Amino acid sequence: MATRHGAGLMAAFFIALCALSSAVGQTQFRAVEGPTPRTPSGKVDLSGVWQKPYVPDMTKDGEGQKGFAELPFTAWGDAEWKAYDPAQGDYTGACLPFGLTRSLNTPEPMQIMQSDTYLAFLFEQNSWFTVVPIDGRAHRNGDPTWFGDSVGHWEGDTLVIDTINFNGKTRLDTVGHPHSDQLHVVQRLSRPDRGHISSEVIIDDPKTFTKTWNNTRTFTLRPDWEVMEYSCEENNKSLWEGRIKVPQFGK
Repeated sequence: MATRHGAGLMAAFFIALCALSSAVGQTQFRAVEGPTPRTPSGKVDLSGVWQKPYVPDMTKDGEGQKGFAELPFTAWGDAEWKAYDPAQGDYTGACLPFGLTRSLNTPEPMQIMQSDTYLAFLFEQNSWFTVVPIDGRAHRNGDPTWFGDSVGHWEGDTLVIDTINFNGKTRLDTVGHPHSDQLHVVQRLSRPDRGHISSEVIIDDPKTFTKTWNNTRTFTLRPDWEVMEYSCEENNKSLWEGRIKVPQFGK
């Protein structure tokens, strides 16, 4: 059985490979031009398959430039950050959900599907998805989850998505910046033209940080891409190598 360290290294290797593949594909891609599309009801249409910049450190911007000298940690947050050691294993090596912000920062494609009532993020990574009501309703009551509880509303041509009720078991990004179950994430999404989405993510977590902070990203429309099936299996051993007996149906 692979160690947690090995599983973490394997996950990091595949993420790096995906980032390299995305970079190669980008050199052959011609940006989509045109005006901002709208739905029949007149709202900005965010639908499409999008390339997200891979920035494993959320303190950096979409071009990889440092945006913060250091994060405004509380004493608890600083201790959590200094205690994190990916060599001792990371939850993603066990195929557990990345969580909202970490999923937004991975290089795999993301598809957005939108109606007047809902917007869905379909992440290629592990075939995860999250559905956001965008008709102005309030947050639901329920148990904390990996991706939190998201609701959205429009402020002019900007969609504002408010997410709370996280279970506190994830990390904000690949390098492992911490958060608590008090995390509150606000996403502000706008589409200045047909080929791009401007994304701002605002982080508010009073247990982990002394003040709010944010980062920005630009997503690029990729009409030449489709989201593919993605399966992550802990330890990545084939189910057909004899470790697990697979039922033979009809016998």
